[in-house]
Amino acid sequence: MANETKGPIRFVLNGETREVAGLKPTTTLLDYLRGPERLTGTKEGCAEGDCGACTVLVAEPDGEGGLRRRSVNACIQFLPAMNGRSIETVEYLGRDGLTPLQTAMVEKHASQCGFCTPGFVVQLQAGWLTGALTDRQLVKDVISGNLCRCTGYGPIIDAGVELAALPVPDTSAADRALATRLESFEGEDVFSYEAAGGRWYAPTNVDDLADIYAENPDAVLVAGATDVGLWVTKQHRELPALIDVSHVRDLMMVEERADKIYFGAVVSHRQAREVLADIHPDLGEMMRRFAGYQIRNAGTIGGNIANGSPIGDLPPCLIALGSRLFLRKGEDIRAVALENFFIEYGKQDRAKGEFVAAIEVPRLTENQRFFAHKISKRFDSDISAVMAAFCLTFDGELVSEARLAFGGMAGVPKRASAAEAALLGRPFDAVAVEDAMAAMLQDFQPLTDMRASADYRLKTAQNLLKRFQLEQASGEHRRITGVDASTFGEVA
Repeated sequence: MANETKGPIRFVLNGETREVAGLKPTTTLLDYLRGPERLTGTKEGCAEGDCGACTVLVAEPDGEGGLRRRSVNACIQFLPAMNGRSIETVEYLGRDGLTPLQTAMVEKHASQCGFCTPGFVVQLQAGWLTGALTDRQLVKDVISGNLCRCTGYGPIIDAGVELAALPVPDTSAADRALATRLESFEGEDVFSYEAAGGRWYAPTNVDDLADIYAENPDAVLVAGATDVGLWVTKQHRELPALIDVSHVRDLMMVEERADKIYFGAVVSHRQAREVLADIHPDLGEMMRRFAGYQIRNAGTIGGNIANGSPIGDLPPCLIALGSRLFLRKGEDIRAVALENFFIEYGKQDRAKGEFVAAIEVPRLTENQRFFAHKISKRFDSDISAVMAAFCLTFDGELVSEARLAFGGMAGVPKRASAAEAALLGRPFDAVAVEDAMAAMLQDFQPLTDMRASADYRLKTAQNLLKRFQLEQASGEHRRITGVDASTFGEVA
């Protein structure tokens, strides 16, 4: 293992260097900002990454001399994860007077009670600086993770549209200087921090990660903290040891080949979206509705898979495509079909000290047809009641392979094997689909919970398959709301 550099936590806050020691590793960035720093413009609205009132702008070196910026929810980000990074709060944006966005917010009367306003300001500023604001629809997409309790979205969107019309400033010189400064904080050593009975490790390469996890197999792996953060803020769990994988450069790769794509486990949902949308528009649309913008900036595709949630949106899509995981423990690496990784609720095919390193996603072939659709009570930033993803392979007019995967229908993301069998060797027509819909009664006995009843889930799953058949029969794919991959802007 490489040399270990012990804390303090070093980062840049609103242009000034900070060195922090003595605080518990699970101290959230929000608690630090509002507590010791007294930067109370950053608000706590939900403490679960759902409302956006705590949004801050984080920057880190991009490995090419510049910066990669992204907005995140400070309420579920742990402070040690900020080591080697820069944080800007709403107070810093207006350090030289009102910004163009803040001026537009005033002129459009976009602030009502004002509680959510700082989060909207930081989020829209982040979208502008990263090139993600180009039209009214994209303004709406950028603020998908921000809630206004006064229902003042119209004026806020108007202010964002006004900002989108302005040229993005050239910050390259300042970015290079800040990147150099931040790189001096992190280095190549394993960063470790210990305080108040807790330990934090942050390796920068996968070999060191494997060594540390082998030595600390009971430690919690954390990347974007979009799930683990809630263990602390909502469940008040004690986490004695955490390993931060978000700095592991080897796990940030995206390798595109002619027939498949490889994603490192810590590629964010925001980064993955454009590549997945290139496989099929449904994947891009699903990822547009995947949580909120800030969560997509922080959450990783490896984390979404490894936590084993039965209602995660990405696993059914990847299962339908026939994806594989690469797991590593120590020096050993093994591959497993994604559908076999999920054993039962809360249990995956992953040994102690073993972690998800990469995901292999096949591209669609000419004789395949794909469909994915998310059903939730709220269009944006909501957990699915049912997530469906289908991939059919045809031999002429007949179905030669069927992969029908669902989330929300069982204790794990699961294929509908009986329904698949009902389609094989037949034309994909109304008769075959009626048989497959009936066969789903053998595949699933869904639960009733706060999101949907069991009857609703089963009927919805059946109807989504019927919808797929009707679309294919008509030769028209439903209208995809949003934009094509080329207009997604830079990674935020």
